[in-house]
Amino acid sequence: MITKLYSGGRQWVQARRRYLPEDKRLSRDAVVSLFIHFCFQFGASMSGIFLTLYLWRLTESLWINGMYYIFNYAIAPLAFALGGLIIKRKDRMVTYRIGIALIAIFYLLVVFAQEKVVDYYILFGIFAGSASSFYWAGYLTLMYDVSTEQNRIRYLAINMIVFTLAGLIGPALAGIIIRYNEGLQGYTIVFSIAFFMFLIATLGSFKIKTAVSHHKAYYLKFVGLLMNKNKQWSKSLFGFLVLGLFQGIMLFLPNILLFQIVGREDLVGYLGVLYATLSIITGFVLTKYGREDRTKLFLIVSTLGFIIGTLFIIWQLSLISVVLFMVLYSICAPLQGNTITSVYFRIIGALPLKGQLRVESVVMRETFVNVGRVISIFTLILLTKYGGNGLLPWVLFGASISQAGLVWLLQRSPDIATEKQNQ
Repeated sequence: MITKLYSGGRQWVQARRRYLPEDKRLSRDAVVSLFIHFCFQFGASMSGIFLTLYLWRLTESLWINGMYYIFNYAIAPLAFALGGLIIKRKDRMVTYRIGIALIAIFYLLVVFAQEKVVDYYILFGIFAGSASSFYWAGYLTLMYDVSTEQNRIRYLAINMIVFTLAGLIGPALAGIIIRYNEGLQGYTIVFSIAFFMFLIATLGSFKIKTAVSHHKAYYLKFVGLLMNKNKQWSKSLFGFLVLGLFQGIMLFLPNILLFQIVGREDLVGYLGVLYATLSIITGFVLTKYGREDRTKLFLIVSTLGFIIGTLFIIWQLSLISVVLFMVLYSICAPLQGNTITSVYFRIIGALPLKGQLRVESVVMRETFVNVGRVISIFTLILLTKYGGNGLLPWVLFGASISQAGLVWLLQRSPDIATEKQNQ
């Protein structure tokens, strides 16, 4: 099955390559990485959304859901640092495979624990955060390695399309399974399928060979000094913290709001198909029109989209307003995410030691993102606990306004090209 899927994908890519300039073409490892990521996201999209709803069905507590994600993201910087150390000592594929395997084990434990997940939600949150951190530490490093400055925007856009396509199919299938199985049995089936997809991703990862590196020094303890010397890199890291302020809330709150309104998991999944379709369309647009000189424009447009979307929810918290908000978010999130990632990869290429700091840069990126996520989620659950659910739209509004900071933090610096030429 894996061989057939991979061969089909390879034939499609070879046909496309004939119509592309040489410097825009993707390498074999880049194509394989996209296939693995599809398998991973297919399992993650099936299970991730419905794990949130699973906890909600069992507790109906925003506090427990929020604390689960706080512990998830709080452990991430430490797990990323450890994953980065393994990348430096061994290879990014070792960390990558450990991450996929741990995520598979996580959902296997969810299947066995069932309702007892609530009793140990803190431990499950820590486990999930550690597993996903290993995965993303390996994959983000891999993304940098298999792409070049000439094809990176295209690779990131295709990666987003693949990621979103899997996210389109997964929730719809999971929603159908849960809808037609009584009680919590459907959730168990969904988590079991997710485990199987992560197993396929693990096997597929062996298509990419490990790379032997003679640069095993881990410079993480020097990042503070580097932040002081390289202001552009420092500003980009704080940009990821700003990104996390909005992203943290969006990773779990919209699905709970939708479920409260419609009361059916399958409808949440079907709406997820709509959102994923819009994100895919945005990805195709980026493959054609995405350029680094449009960074500021893309960040302004995405921020305005977030703000307008939250105004719908402030006006009225209903199915229509939540759907309109998510429609705008689904268009603007990939526009923002691809832009900030492309800019950050360019900045990494301009750092000292000619690319040897890519692992440390990935670790620091995720550290700042997760700090932003923890701040936003803790603020959300604290305000709603003492001020009521009526504050939810206003917390979202505040988080969306904060994204305007990215326009200043990530504006193109004329010094980057100069710095790179002098190395």
